[in-house]
Amino acid sequence: MESGSASRLLIVTGGVAADTDELPSLVREVVASASEILVVTPILTTRLQWIATDTDRARFEADERLATVLSHVHAIAQPDTTVVGRVGDEQPLSAFDDAVRLFDPDHILIALRAADSAGWQEQHLTERVLERFRIPITVFQLDRQGRVPDDG
Repeated sequence: MESGSASRLLIVTGGVAADTDELPSLVREVVASASEILVVTPILTTRLQWIATDTDRARFEADERLATVLSHVHAIAQPDTTVVGRVGDEQPLSAFDDAVRLFDPDHILIALRAADSAGWQEQHLTERVLERFRIPITVFQLDRQGRVPDDG
């Protein structure tokens, strides 16, 4: 990149905001300031789906989540921001590994499902990402209705 102020933002999301107004202002600012954005939506299976390698439904949900998040990002990002997206691996940490290796982000934005709807793959995910990557990270949670919970 030519400008030192340009930033590459990786967004990895297991949840979807009801609309862009539900996103915390800090999240909207991070998205609006990025010059390149990669959105990754991991395939979030239940333990039984993962054991049985029955990922079709989870893949469909990841595709839907990706379409919605890309729409939100396009609504917030600057018009000249490059925005791309892809469905990630069913192991969220592998999805992070792949994205960081290929995209080389300056910042990672993680949208987790709130504790009452989080899946087994999200347990300790933030801590593992912080340990593995030396990149600034912003994390927030979304409840089942796509809102930031009062406590988070």
